[in-house]
Amino acid sequence: MAMVAIIRFGTMDKTGRFSVPDGGAPAGSEVIVRTARGVEWGYLMLVREQKPDEKALDGELLRKATPGDYDKHRDIVQRREAEESRFCKGLMATHKLPMKLVGVEHLFGGSKIIFYFLADGRVDFRQLVKDLAKEYRTRIEMRQIGVRDEARLMGQIGPCGRELCCRTFLIALKPIPMKLAKDQKSTLDPAKISGTCGRLKCCLKFEEELYKEMKKHLPRRGATVVTSGGKGIVVDYAVISQIVEVALADGTRQKFPASEIKVQADE
Repeated sequence: MAMVAIIRFGTMDKTGRFSVPDGGAPAGSEVIVRTARGVEWGYLMLVREQKPDEKALDGELLRKATPGDYDKHRDIVQRREAEESRFCKGLMATHKLPMKLVGVEHLFGGSKIIFYFLADGRVDFRQLVKDLAKEYRTRIEMRQIGVRDEARLMGQIGPCGRELCCRTFLIALKPIPMKLAKDQKSTLDPAKISGTCGRLKCCLKFEEELYKEMKKHLPRRGATVVTSGGKGIVVDYAVISQIVEVALADGTRQKFPASEIKVQADE
């Protein structure tokens, strides 16, 4: 049975499936891979059996990183990309281009340098690309990204005090509608439900299924229930704590654990 390696690679932390050579490498290893973009540095997350319908892979695992590879990778990250960033920013200023350079990705094999930038609209950067190609004698790619990609690229700390989810484990950045914040009874204060990127927090999306499952154990608003304080009408509930607020017959409101109330069937 052929094996497939799941590897995170590239500055944007893409996740792909790679063929594994004899011997391979253990999970947790830093590896050298070949992708459609060229030879790149990656992190091997796991190795599993290839599924029968799993034909198209994202590339080939070439080898486990050697001491020489580590030295080269360190030089790329600490010296080359920093220098390339400074040079590109200087050219942007010279050409008076309305764009902000966010990051630089110098592929391990040297076949391409990718410059990530923010801009409000389309930018004519043809002369910039020519100048960069002349300086570095390799393929140049200018990639316009959004603010969510900028946050992933910068790898900052979120409001929760942990490294951003988009940087650590999220593979795709999916649209997040305001409806999710309402369904989860989050505050609608933009400052509290927005992430570092200024958009709605990614956790609203990947926690959605949990909220749906937990809401199944709660009575609907308006339902008649029997509590230790008597009969009443459900007026509100807290999904995570599983607490239900009930308006009782005597005009008061009390909160009860969902497990301690019984929904009365409609008469």
